[in-house]
Amino acid sequence: MLVVAAALLSLGGFWLGTRAAGYAAVQVVVTDHTGLPWVEVHKGDTLWKIADALAEGEDPAAPVEEIKRLNGLPDSFIQPGSRLYVPRNAAALR
Repeated sequence: MLVVAAALLSLGGFWLGTRAAGYAAVQVVVTDHTGLPWVEVHKGDTLWKIADALAEGEDPAAPVEEIKRLNGLPDSFIQPGSRLYVPRNAAALR
């Protein structure tokens, strides 16, 4: 019984170790923002709405991902009052 308990604890430790290593390996790289245009997030804004305004009739999925990458966002959650850097080729900045 003691051997089984020790084995289960060891396996649990290995599993947690691989989970922690997976999270540690994820690193968000934010490039230099010098010269990038930006928008201020207002109440009611969503990342999708901002990207749609910048996409000029194209699919906003790519601009959403680029904005997330530029700003180091892990998801699409944005806060009013924050500044979001947008791609250089964004023509319409609201």
